[in-house]
Amino acid sequence: MTSRALAAACLALAGLGAVACGGTAGPQADAATAPAARAPKTAAAPASSAPQTATPAAAGQSEVKPLSGKVIVIDPGHNGGNYRDPAAINKKVNVLTQWKACDTTGTATNDGYSEAAFTWDVAKRMVKLLKAEGATVKLTRRDNTSVGPCITQRAAIGNDAHADAAISVHADGAGAADRGFHVIMPKKIRGPVDPVVGDSKRLGLAVRKAFRDGTGLPYSTYIGRDALDYRSDLGGLNLSTVPKIFIETGNMRNASDAARLKDPAFRQRIAESLAKGLRSYLAP
Repeated sequence: MTSRALAAACLALAGLGAVACGGTAGPQADAATAPAARAPKTAAAPASSAPQTATPAAAGQSEVKPLSGKVIVIDPGHNGGNYRDPAAINKKVNVLTQWKACDTTGTATNDGYSEAAFTWDVAKRMVKLLKAEGATVKLTRRDNTSVGPCITQRAAIGNDAHADAAISVHADGAGAADRGFHVIMPKKIRGPVDPVVGDSKRLGLAVRKAFRDGTGLPYSTYIGRDALDYRSDLGGLNLSTVPKIFIETGNMRNASDAARLKDPAFRQRIAESLAKGLRSYLAP
């Protein structure tokens, strides 16, 4: 009988131990009912919960935006007020390989939708997309009603911002039978652009792929090779010390291209495609 009583007492103690180790009893129940002898087990509980408190911080770190810390300059071609001041925009500026007009009015569709309005709309859409991905984004003009700035100043804005990438958005004004898009990249000219010619080409290739995939527009049928054109006469490229390209997103004088460029939904696709190309270059 004595041995049976001893066994029963041991089993009772074992049962208390099971509850103390967790079992089905919650932490609050333990804190309210546990004797002082169980204090070490209660004190150890915070250590076991440490990974849970670390999890939110780790999750936050994984949510870093892909373009955080990157600076992008978008140059919407021309300006809506250029036509009002011919003297200003026709003033000659030095682009190192020649002297050219400060700017131009740009082109337009046959029914009057201007290149300046198109590039401004696309640029604003791009700003929203790129900022949402963490980039710092600067524009070379503040509206579509002013004059200029000159092509030399547009390059300087990208340089002064120490941009990781710069893109000048345009639409062409070629013959009515010509269509498609092309990317313009700099050549070496023994000038400030030379050190970034290679990076500009990488940027151009990334944008070409993203633009073709995202818009479905064909490569240009009238200029360049496989939608790539290298030039040494553009001040916006010649004077750039940061990786920079131009893109002619389509031909505004071609009925098929023009219909797409005038469509707000398609302009959103253009903006998304250009943003994707920039992201592919900056955060591969």
